[in-house]
Amino acid sequence: MKQQTIKKEIRCSGIGLHSGQRVSLSLRPADEDVGIIFVHKGPNGQHRLDLSPLNVTSTELATTIGRNGVGISTVEHLLAAVSGLGIDNIYIEVDGTELPIMDGSAASFVFLIRSAGIRKQRKSRRVMAFKKPLLFKEDKRWIRVTPYEGMRIKYTIEFDHPMVGKQSFLFVHDPQQFVRSLAKARTFGFLRDVEKLQSMGLALGGSLENAVVLDDYAVINPGGMRFSDEMVRHKILDFIGDMTLMGVSLWGSFEVYCSGHAFNNSFFRFLYDQREDYLHPVHFHTHGLGHEIPEVKTAPGTEPVMA
Repeated sequence: MKQQTIKKEIRCSGIGLHSGQRVSLSLRPADEDVGIIFVHKGPNGQHRLDLSPLNVTSTELATTIGRNGVGISTVEHLLAAVSGLGIDNIYIEVDGTELPIMDGSAASFVFLIRSAGIRKQRKSRRVMAFKKPLLFKEDKRWIRVTPYEGMRIKYTIEFDHPMVGKQSFLFVHDPQQFVRSLAKARTFGFLRDVEKLQSMGLALGGSLENAVVLDDYAVINPGGMRFSDEMVRHKILDFIGDMTLMGVSLWGSFEVYCSGHAFNNSFFRFLYDQREDYLHPVHFHTHGLGHEIPEVKTAPGTEPVMA
């Protein structure tokens, strides 16, 4: 459980989801305990953006982070790839206001990171574990977490559409499993919504090249879907990306029902504010864990917590 970074700098470019313009991205190695740092490069120089759910400025179409008038949008797919492959320390330099959407999944970012290579560092990874259960609920959406030695996500979505309906998927975190099960799952949307957004000057970079698009009856992409349940797999990908904004690896068993970027951010803001009540550090030694994560029963007054 040592910290990791990439072996060398690597670059790519692609189309931005919002603007439809070409944007450039560089990934650079970082020292131990630096964390995941975004660097916005623009006409007024470079601005550093640290990870925090409190730095999320928009959840429309994607997750946008920003401070002092400087923002970077569509960060979740790259963050999911970084987290999924176990990268703790990295500089993400963006020449523009958004990350390239690539094919709408995390697969291109996984390829980029693997091409750069992954280097193990000396210090132990920073991990926070849930020490008691938490239920975060609003209307019909909810996120429930219980203590678990590792990271496990069971996600359920429901859409009134013949190609989606109710889908559930269970993911237990492991880099190889992330690559096989989640990385290739693309973002999705409905044709009527895409047309409306583009008429408003939004999602100008969205196309069949970078999203699964559904009309009222079927998927209109010529190649169809990559998985029969590609939509729920992508929702887990988004959730992992949004979770990475906590700035530390989380151990827990998550059950998520019908969430999205906005609700994810509400949950992680709550958790960030209440982290001393719900989280404790995990210490690693050469021969295993410094301590076991205790099996914690629900104490009076801990359920449910409402958003």
